[in-house]
Amino acid sequence: MTMKSVDEQTALLMRGADYGDPQIARHMAGELRERLAEGRSLQVYCGYDPTAPDIHLGHTVSIRRLRQFQDLGHKVIFLIGNFTGLIGDASDKDSARPQKTPKEIADNARTYTEQAFKILDRERTTVRYNADWLGRLSFGDVVRLASHFTVQQFLVRDNFRKRWEAGDPVWMHEFFYALMQAYDAVELKADVQLGGTEQLFNLMAGRKLQEVFGQRPQVCITLPILVGTDGRARMSKSTGNTIGIDEPPREQYGKVMSLPDGAMSNYFNLVTRWSPEDIAATERELSDDRLHPMEAKHRLAWEIVDIFHGREASDRAAAHFERVHQRRDLPREMPTFALSAPTALLDLLVETHLASSRSEGRRLIQQGGVKLDGQSVEDIAAVVSVNGSSVLQVGKRRFLRLKYAG
Repeated sequence: MTMKSVDEQTALLMRGADYGDPQIARHMAGELRERLAEGRSLQVYCGYDPTAPDIHLGHTVSIRRLRQFQDLGHKVIFLIGNFTGLIGDASDKDSARPQKTPKEIADNARTYTEQAFKILDRERTTVRYNADWLGRLSFGDVVRLASHFTVQQFLVRDNFRKRWEAGDPVWMHEFFYALMQAYDAVELKADVQLGGTEQLFNLMAGRKLQEVFGQRPQVCITLPILVGTDGRARMSKSTGNTIGIDEPPREQYGKVMSLPDGAMSNYFNLVTRWSPEDIAATERELSDDRLHPMEAKHRLAWEIVDIFHGREASDRAAAHFERVHQRRDLPREMPTFALSAPTALLDLLVETHLASSRSEGRRLIQQGGVKLDGQSVEDIAAVVSVNGSSVLQVGKRRFLRLKYAG
């Protein structure tokens, strides 16, 4: 168990928590302090729905807080929502999420745990799957759970209310998500649950059900949302604005460098290992024009790549970015593809995995994202013929050397 005092633990674990209501914040901090004062290991968890195969930086905001609980001697549960993921959380959406199939969820779940161990201590982490208990509930059980909530409680939620007022559909199954997440807290007998700010309703519903089942209601810690690479919307696979923690170092570095300047503070505070004092100093340098935003982004990109790939990978990624994107040189190393006959560009993009489909390839060409030997290709029906060697480029960071194999 840690030697930190109760006040030190409380300050660390509540750092950056955001409830949108000072009274809730004080109440939750007080409850956490009370439990820490008991001198026991708390049961702490956060749930992650495997709706996509990869964990991205947005997920790591709460995973890092779980690691802080671990390092203070508390019991951490990494909950994979293989049942809740079938519905999808609509808390931050203005429309219903597309539902996943059980096979899609199972395939995605396989990668989640290993990726989470890039941050969590494998030996001190318990992995659970909520289908183990939610899948056993009868229809009668669901009705009894639902009887503790009113329709009005759901409709006052901002995203549901806006859809209701606009005449857009609000589906019954979306209400069930909060019930299921609330029941997770009961099953896990949680002392603390972590989540994003948009999940406060779901976490508070867990407190309600725990009281119904005779348990002490959990402490809820809701953390700010990480914006995506567009600098506006929440980082999400469905939006296509993510930075995956398993992505290659060059890809991670380049994506961070593409962030709008206004997003940097969000990243400084949520996904780096920097201290509050270091962050404040960096932000002062930026505001006083003593630090150029590009240099600040280099520091940020190096830090993120170092977290997941190490110092040497960060150095190589930084050198590659400078050579390719700042000096506009070609990368020294790139994959090679042998071309034995003239090939339609769309077919070539799909065959070399530079596009996942012909429709994606068509979109990339129309958006000016495909170049051959440095020249944009605008013709969707273009045919590529190579006599010696050429370089095919997709976007800013993907290169492929084409060689004639005749």
